[in-house]
Amino acid sequence: MRLKNLILGDIKFQLKYGFYFVYLVFTCFYIVLINLFPKQWREMAATIMIFSDPAAMGLFFMGAIILLEKSQRVLNSIAVSPVKVWEYILSKVISLGFIATLVGLLLAIAAGENNINDFILIVLGTFLGSVIFTLLGLIVAANINSLNQFLIATVPFELIIFLPPMLYLYGYHNLIIRLHPGSIIIQLLLGKSESLVLNLTLLAIFMGLLFLVTCRVLKRMFQSVGGIKL
Repeated sequence: MRLKNLILGDIKFQLKYGFYFVYLVFTCFYIVLINLFPKQWREMAATIMIFSDPAAMGLFFMGAIILLEKSQRVLNSIAVSPVKVWEYILSKVISLGFIATLVGLLLAIAAGENNINDFILIVLGTFLGSVIFTLLGLIVAANINSLNQFLIATVPFELIIFLPPMLYLYGYHNLIIRLHPGSIIIQLLLGKSESLVLNLTLLAIFMGLLFLVTCRVLKRMFQSVGGIKL
């Protein structure tokens, strides 16, 4: 019940501050853009857009969300409430993952996708990609005090996360690149079911470790809200 209320609260917060409106604007823009491409290019274009926008948007939105919560003393209230750190994280992951997955599906439909198996993989890839980017966004945002700081701090994360998948898309399929979490997400978005169990296992391990790191970072953040370490 507490987690449900947190998720609903996050959704209302995101609606109030226009995050859904931003998603809507970008989605409409990308749908128009996809339809300008020749049919043989649409799958690749949609894959890049889904990976770089609905999924990755969680990374950039987290900076704005955490800064808003800090400025409004929301974190102070959560720090003294019964809410657990993992509940706070799951709430952010699920609320942003929901809208990211919905947008990813709309872009896949716009690209002409009609295979139910591919849709399942796209949903899975979009949601898992959103989870990874949201967790990274939380880690970065926990220790920043301005949007400029956040944008600078995300640069190395962007290079690490985006470069290998882009190399994979353009034909560089060596083992290291192929097993990179971002490349696995790309494979799911492309509907590739080869080595699916291995890919999902590797993603689960990576996300589990990332979740533990996020919990540790967020716990320190809640212990020091208000400028005083508890």
